[in-house]
Amino acid sequence: MARRGSNEGTIRERSDGRWEARVVVTTADGRRIRRSLLGRSRAVVRNRLRDALQAEATGVAVPSERLTLAAFLDEWLADTVKPKLRPRTYTSYEGIVRVHLVPGLGHLPLARMTPQQVQRYLNARSADGLSPRTVAIIRAVLRQALGQAERWGMVTRNVAKLAEPPRVPRRPVQPLDPDQARRFLEVIAGDRLEALYLAALGVGLRQGELLGLSWADVDLGLGTIRVRQALQRVDSRLVLVEPKSATSHRLVSLPELVRLALKAHVARQHRDQLLAGQRWRDDPRDLVFRSTIGTPLDGITVTRRFQRILRDAGLPRQRFHDLRHACASLLLAQGVAPRVVMEQLGHSQISLTLGTYSHVIPALGRAAAERMDDILAPVRASQAS
Repeated sequence: MARRGSNEGTIRERSDGRWEARVVVTTADGRRIRRSLLGRSRAVVRNRLRDALQAEATGVAVPSERLTLAAFLDEWLADTVKPKLRPRTYTSYEGIVRVHLVPGLGHLPLARMTPQQVQRYLNARSADGLSPRTVAIIRAVLRQALGQAERWGMVTRNVAKLAEPPRVPRRPVQPLDPDQARRFLEVIAGDRLEALYLAALGVGLRQGELLGLSWADVDLGLGTIRVRQALQRVDSRLVLVEPKSATSHRLVSLPELVRLALKAHVARQHRDQLLAGQRWRDDPRDLVFRSTIGTPLDGITVTRRFQRILRDAGLPRQRFHDLRHACASLLLAQGVAPRVVMEQLGHSQISLTLGTYSHVIPALGRAAAERMDDILAPVRASQAS
């Protein structure tokens, strides 16, 4: 039986058991057309009708219901993701879309996707054995894409935002402690990449930022480094790309230990060039850290060399990135303000810094309480006397 509400269009049950509503909408080219909205229940159709009427009232053009998520994702990758993101980041987005989203959800009409469909898909991926982190990344990519569709007026709500992500356990940060860091400094003394390891531990630069560092961005007189690029492998080539985020562009001050190591590295690089002779590859990028013949260093090679040093020194196995974690943990443990640490690391939010290094925060709280006692206790003692 047909039912009609005030300004809601007509919702009726069809002979095939599905429900249908008809509404007049405005298309992207300005045409006024009558559209049928179908669903398995009256409630589903009522929600779709509400969204259509809301879009019409706010002047949002309704996209074709034949536009699938797969077709939209292709457009989104080409027009939004590729021009703005670093090449390796784009490759990861494209892989998530191609391997996961298109096979699982790509056939769905973009304008008619529901949170329930996304939730069922995420649950199925988890049941298939994908890690919580991978499933969370799939949802994050879909959420970002549908957020763009919402801004473009192609959907009235972001259904991925309404689906619950899996709980991702945080990987515990276990960087070198002060004693281990000092042992590490002992074993890298004289290594041709000593300055690189010291800059990672003492300044907290990412591996790509270090390998992409140019001598033009190093001021040994002032003791500063300007981070403005990173080295990244793209399609079997090592290329310079933008840093990870806008806040990754930064000027950092060097500890004296790192400044002196870089000063010694200048002489070491000149010796490498003399020893290489005609095999030396002059590079217009004038990178600080190079191979023995002047070519850019591959991150995988650097990491393997780093882990071999740790093994020979009897230190726990670490990722190269854990030197950055050690830098932040040591700074916080010495009482350096978290915001200063955030700016040195190039984090975008203070919550990222505090969340990542929460294991250091209790000690900071105890130190703050003891300092407050140092300030107030003499006053209380004088009052008691």
